[in-house]
Amino acid sequence: MTLVNASCIDRYEAHLLKKQADGALVPHPPYERPVDGQFVAESRPGVKPQAYISQIEAAAACANAGKRLCSLTDWYGACTGGAHTTYPYGATYQAGRCNVAKVHLLSILHGANAHNWAFADFNDPELDRRPGFLAATGEYAGCVSTAGAYDLVGNLHEWVADRVDRTLRKKLPVPAVIRGSAGRHTGNGIFMGGFFSTLNQHGDGCNFVTTAHGVNYHDYSTGFRCCRDR
Repeated sequence: MTLVNASCIDRYEAHLLKKQADGALVPHPPYERPVDGQFVAESRPGVKPQAYISQIEAAAACANAGKRLCSLTDWYGACTGGAHTTYPYGATYQAGRCNVAKVHLLSILHGANAHNWAFADFNDPELDRRPGFLAATGEYAGCVSTAGAYDLVGNLHEWVADRVDRTLRKKLPVPAVIRGSAGRHTGNGIFMGGFFSTLNQHGDGCNFVTTAHGVNYHDYSTGFRCCRDR
């Protein structure tokens, strides 16, 4: 973990370990839903992070690891650093630094017409098994913040512990696309940073915020990392 203000934050997006009957922890495939068991979050380099996870499930996995799901301010502070930059690595976008802007796999695997995509399509395990899209943690070595946290922008969206309420605008400079919709999304979960097939649809870099989904939502783009108090 690395220190950011009053919190410690995992350097890498989380993957899951599943607790066995004898207490042993074994790796859980990151492209499978974490259901029917107890799961523990772990953070280390060189592994595929867990996708297909909801905010509720992510918070439970952090708690099982003796940590907590990062707050919005934890996450945003780690991403923007002391200089409050738009991207983890600096003020301006640099192509190739983070795992972003790739073609949407849904259009390849489930047809070009987005109106025909079903919820099950968004949870197709093949979406994160397909080579060249979801990267291992730390694989994009240039996508690191001044605090030493990797992949805060791109790779997977990251759930934070906050829910949408009237305090959201005070916590970060919310992009215009979110300012106009936050009132309609009260009570929803929040995920940050974008994933491998986004760029700036909901804000640039560290300002990428999604508020449109409930806390039980999950798909191939949703991941997380954990924090703990100092």
